[in-house]
Amino acid sequence: MTTATDAIRHACTAQARINTPLGPLLLARTARGLAGAWFEGQRHHPPAFDAPFDPDDACLAAAAKQLAAYFDGDARAFDVPCDIHGTPFQRSVWDALLAIPRGTTRSYADIARTVGAPAAVRAVGAAVGRNPLSIVVPCHRVVGSDGSLTGYAGGTDRKAALLALERARA
Repeated sequence: MTTATDAIRHACTAQARINTPLGPLLLARTARGLAGAWFEGQRHHPPAFDAPFDPDDACLAAAAKQLAAYFDGDARAFDVPCDIHGTPFQRSVWDALLAIPRGTTRSYADIARTVGAPAAVRAVGAAVGRNPLSIVVPCHRVVGSDGSLTGYAGGTDRKAALLALERARA
């Protein structure tokens, strides 16, 4: 079975590594746009890409600039073109994540209801965990029904830091 990460790996045309206050982030793009943003050591971090490292690539440079602005407290939405790879269900979950306002959270059950699958809370959790565009697609804004910081592929310390940054600027 081909995963979204495999699809990105085969379609990747350029990559770059940037430093963030929460550690290095690998950015990958395809001919259509930004396809991946993974923290070093993150679960589901892809194996090496064959694509060249090119921090001057226009798409990757724009993504790096927008991520730097995000960490500096800029509240504007990301507008870099994206090419997100996943199943139709994963994409519906990731679209729902994009609708969560900065500085707020939603539960996995909320997202399951939003995508029309209220009984699919575990499947929603799996889709959230497989999000290939950390920060850009804000999977860190999804919490347990009791508000707890359950799971985050990049680590719950990073999740807490991202939420604190957004709440401080909201």
